[in-house]
Amino acid sequence: MGKTVTGVDPLGEKAVKMRDSLQKSQIITDEVVAIMSSFDHRLSALETAMRPIQIRTHSIRKAHENIDRTLKAAEVILVQFDQYRQAETKVLKGPHEDLANYLNAIDQLRGSIQFFGSKKGFKSADGVVSQANNLIAKAISKLEDEFKQLLSSNSQPVEPERLFDCLPNTMRPPSSSPGHEGDSIGKNPSHNHSDSQNNNIDAFVYTPPSLLPSRILALLHDLTEQMVQAGQQQKLLKIYRDTRSSVLEESLHKLGVEKLSRDDVQELQWEVLEAKIGNWIHFMRIAVKLLFAGERKVCSQIFEGCDLLSDQCFAEVTKNSVSMLLSFGEAIAKSKRSPEKLFVLLDMYEIMQELRSEIETLFESKSCTEIREAALGLTKQLARTAQETFGDFEEAVEKDATKTAVTDGTVHPLTSYVINYVKFLFDYRSTLKQLFQEFAAERDETSELASVIMRIMQALQTNLEGKSKHYKDLALTHLFLMNNIHYIVRSVRRSEAKDLLGDDWVQRHRRIVQQHANHYKRNAWAKVLQCLSIQGLTSSGGGGSTAGGDGGTSSSGASRAIVKDRFKTFNMMFEEIHQKQSQWAVPDSELRESLRLAVAEVLLPAYRSFVKRFGPLVENVKNAQRIIKYTPEDLERMLGEFFEEQKQK
Repeated sequence: MGKTVTGVDPLGEKAVKMRDSLQKSQIITDEVVAIMSSFDHRLSALETAMRPIQIRTHSIRKAHENIDRTLKAAEVILVQFDQYRQAETKVLKGPHEDLANYLNAIDQLRGSIQFFGSKKGFKSADGVVSQANNLIAKAISKLEDEFKQLLSSNSQPVEPERLFDCLPNTMRPPSSSPGHEGDSIGKNPSHNHSDSQNNNIDAFVYTPPSLLPSRILALLHDLTEQMVQAGQQQKLLKIYRDTRSSVLEESLHKLGVEKLSRDDVQELQWEVLEAKIGNWIHFMRIAVKLLFAGERKVCSQIFEGCDLLSDQCFAEVTKNSVSMLLSFGEAIAKSKRSPEKLFVLLDMYEIMQELRSEIETLFESKSCTEIREAALGLTKQLARTAQETFGDFEEAVEKDATKTAVTDGTVHPLTSYVINYVKFLFDYRSTLKQLFQEFAAERDETSELASVIMRIMQALQTNLEGKSKHYKDLALTHLFLMNNIHYIVRSVRRSEAKDLLGDDWVQRHRRIVQQHANHYKRNAWAKVLQCLSIQGLTSSGGGGSTAGGDGGTSSSGASRAIVKDRFKTFNMMFEEIHQKQSQWAVPDSELRESLRLAVAEVLLPAYRSFVKRFGPLVENVKNAQRIIKYTPEDLERMLGEFFEEQKQK
């Protein structure tokens, strides 16, 4: 029992102690809370007291920032003012001393206008912008003068020698004359033209001359940029056109280009006109490949970045020069047609075809449409006139009524002229192919050329047959036709015409030559050979042979008198033929020897036989050497004198 009481008291004591501790903790907590509450009130009061100070500090900081920004803005404005004043000084000074700085000054003025134009709140901005615009207007006016002065002082006509130096060696004229004198065709055309030479032209390298120094081109380009920015394109165009077009025309004038109208062309003698056409071909090549190409390059460099203006300037500068060149070609193409003009028409057509792609490239812009179409129009006109001249030539050959007498039966000048004409056509074979394509795209150009050649040949034969009828001697008629057709056949066989006309054509005309040779022999020698026949030699009275008197007969029954008469007739006829046909001509040596041999093969055996058989009947009569005047060897020698062409004195 006592133990139980004793155990409770310690627990109570512990409980009392814990209560006391809790009470003390509560007191301390209450005191701490009171202290903390006191701190909150004091901090709140402090914060309230600090707020005005913070606001003032923030205002001061913002004010400083505004001051800094204002100072910086003012500094920028002052810098712009300074730059503006510097630019103003340079502009007022003018561009002559330092063009580069002058152009920079204009750029600075434009920068000032842009800067002050954006400062709407700045009181002096409008005044600065207005003054800067006025300065730029004055500056651009001075730039126009500078552009004109630079361009004109550095634009000089190109001397012909400089242009020739830009040509390939084989294309340069042999002398100071810019063009050749032209080969006269007349009645015997002789152009030094070949398709192979023409095809090689494309491989030549042409180097256009430098028309303006590189340094000047750069300055003009800089001036152009400023003037374009100022909207002065039309003034640029006018200045450039007026300056460069006259210089280009003067370059052509120095080269030898003339402005000739259709009437001027009609009044010129053919030799003079042909030389001018030859020169014109050189002029066209030089103008397009050198002068126009050089002008295109200059335009591209000066007006780089402004393609439309570049194209307009190039078109305006070259318009008159191109027109002057093309007008001569048009005058030729539209002038009265004649056979001798065909080859120069083909030469002119050829150069236009050669330059066609370059003309289309140089004048490809819309601004150059008129020039491009004019060049193409001339090409087609030349083709049309050349084709019409073919028809004229065919008709002229068939109807040729020249009174040129060919008394010896040799090759007529018309024949050699036509054959040479046809030969030269083959020198233009590729050109003719292009020409036929202009109007007959669906037809075979080779067959078209063959058709033209055959018609010309037939027209020539028709004319020759008409001319042959003027001979009174039928033998000479056939000799004439034999000579001329043989000349035609031989010429065809030795030229490209053989491949075009074909072996059948050649063989057919060779047979015609042989036919005329046979007709010649028959008509020239039939009566002579008749003298050497035995027909009519036998007298009506028989009897043996006698040695005396003209009335004797041979063992064959031939009458001495008739034999004597036959020999005399033969001598007279042969001498007459010898005298006449020694004046006739067979110009081809092979044909001449062949014809002599053909006559000898018929005449000499007949004469030998006649002399052998009937010679003894008259060999003992008085003046027998006058009856049998010729031995067979004499006749053979005399036949060798036939058909020799008469030597020109």
